[in-house]
Amino acid sequence: MAGLYFHIPFCKQACIYCDFHFSTSLKQADEMVDTIIMELLLRKDQVEEPIETIYFGGGTPSLLSHHQFQKILNTVRFNFLLSDLLELTVEVNPDDLSTEKLEELKTLGVNRLSIGVQSFFEEHLKWMGRAHTAHEAEECILLAQEVGFDNITIDLIYGIPIMSDEEWAQNVQKAIALGVPHISAYNLTVEEKTVLSYMVKKGMTQDVDDEQGERNFQYLKDQLLANDFIQYEISNFGKEGFFSKHNSSYWLGKKYLGIGPSAHSFDGKVRRWNVSNNSVYIRGLKSGAPSFEEEVLSPKDRVNEHLMIGLRNKWGCSWEYLNETGLDLTQLKTEVVSKINTGYLEKTAGGFKTTDQGLLFADAIAADLFLE
Repeated sequence: MAGLYFHIPFCKQACIYCDFHFSTSLKQADEMVDTIIMELLLRKDQVEEPIETIYFGGGTPSLLSHHQFQKILNTVRFNFLLSDLLELTVEVNPDDLSTEKLEELKTLGVNRLSIGVQSFFEEHLKWMGRAHTAHEAEECILLAQEVGFDNITIDLIYGIPIMSDEEWAQNVQKAIALGVPHISAYNLTVEEKTVLSYMVKKGMTQDVDDEQGERNFQYLKDQLLANDFIQYEISNFGKEGFFSKHNSSYWLGKKYLGIGPSAHSFDGKVRRWNVSNNSVYIRGLKSGAPSFEEEVLSPKDRVNEHLMIGLRNKWGCSWEYLNETGLDLTQLKTEVVSKINTGYLEKTAGGFKTTDQGLLFADAIAADLFLE
């Protein structure tokens, strides 16, 4: 299978915690869409197999007009095999979702919405710099369901300094009560060169409390597992049949083509990422010299990456894949057995994965197993 990812680099305003690439000016939107199409056509021969998933991320893709979406998707339909297309996801913000917008997305073939809710509390949303209100956070989900979207995921953020444990509990219970079948939850982190980083350094807000994050995450996990959700990746919980097919392809090491500024691609052995600058991206494509970097993964890199990703999800690591690198894995196998004996890992039919206890320390376990 193969996936297509489109990075739409525009947002209404900047959230204080975000370090993704985006612009708050829409002046280049039409030109950007045309350039994205240009890159798509230039790289179409890099995908030989049918496309199974398409994902519009960003930024805020829901800022695109119906016509702009249509131009991109028509190009995809005329140039790629879509006989196996299972999932077409668009990331959206609550304040962009009207009945008209939702119906337009449906006519385009969108069958999955990823809604950036983050919190159902007004105070939290204002603190984070979100453009939507608490009322919109809830109403957009009800509206999407009314229009006919049943495959909906929402993002929530925990560990917010001004959020109490009780408020986090209410966020989780609200999401469950709304019947959302998939939740992605992320611990607030202070990234360099963000407004939040500046605020923490200047004492304008409290720093993130690791213990609060751990409490919030444990509550989330307990509640979701008790309500028929499956934790299939550290931060992702879905009911049966509602796992993100596109994101799962990343975690299973499958191929995908990333289009747009800052978008990443992977063909199984080579990772490529486009320049994170709208003007440079546009100029490069128009001049016939796209601006990007790439890395050819060595056999050791492939092992270490497989360990890092595999230990964070329910499918785990495959000895067949690891052995295909041709490296001597004797020491790795010894260390895996040791961690199985201590309860952090468990055997699977073809490899190993983290236990419930081990999942809490997945990154540290992977680092212990890395080949030097």
